[in-house]
Amino acid sequence: MSSHADSKPWTVPALAEAKRNGQKLVMLTAYDAGFARTFDANGVDLILVGDSLGMVVQGHDSTLPVTVDDIAYHTAAVAKVLQRALLVADLPFGADATPERAFEASLRFLQAGAEMVKIEGAGFKLDIIRYLVEREIPVCSHLGLTPQSVLRLGGYRVQGRGDAARQLRDDAAAVVQAGASMIVLECLPTPLAALVTAEVPVPTIGIGAGAQCDGQVLVMHDMLGLDSGHRRPKFVKDFLAEGGSVAGATRAFADAVRAGTFPDAEHAYAS
Repeated sequence: MSSHADSKPWTVPALAEAKRNGQKLVMLTAYDAGFARTFDANGVDLILVGDSLGMVVQGHDSTLPVTVDDIAYHTAAVAKVLQRALLVADLPFGADATPERAFEASLRFLQAGAEMVKIEGAGFKLDIIRYLVEREIPVCSHLGLTPQSVLRLGGYRVQGRGDAARQLRDDAAAVVQAGASMIVLECLPTPLAALVTAEVPVPTIGIGAGAQCDGQVLVMHDMLGLDSGHRRPKFVKDFLAEGGSVAGATRAFADAVRAGTFPDAEHAYAS
């Protein structure tokens, strides 16, 4: 575990410093105080209250039904117990349709205890990222497979292949220019994610994007090997099997991320 893991709370500027120092960032989702407390105490640097709660907590088939009220409720529960992990809250589907709506939702999340909000996509979202950052709200961008786009994409599949790779790199540069402090890269070929990570000055957090990203995130249910009722993605690994307990699984995940041994080739997309 890094020295930072034992010391002061994470801040947004410290994320960029970690990238410059080559320090891998460890991120997990959490939706309640109990799991959040365990993750925070066992080496997790960032916690995401993800709209994934629609699927793993509420039992929906997608993230689309999740509301601002849902995220605010779970954010408040998680925020109460964190000592050092930085808390990120997802802007759910439709909440970032306009800059004003995104600001109102983000304000609620920060008032509930979040320190950063996550926005899926680029395009018109660039204006929204800029709008929020100008109003002192830190933003994490989410590129690649964006689950809120599942209807348009026609399912959950690897992004950034072929001609789409250039667009992904352009989008990454654009979200940074708009003010994003971090980028989640989901379901991308490992070489493309490595290229984006080298090109942008902010940390990249991979999920199904290879080990060259500046950090990794998993949905907590996937990290613990729980059956979510949905097909298990290739990038998922059960750390409870080797950790023996929730705390042990968390430490095993954190250690593997920091050592660069997760994800390995078995849990990534070559091209």
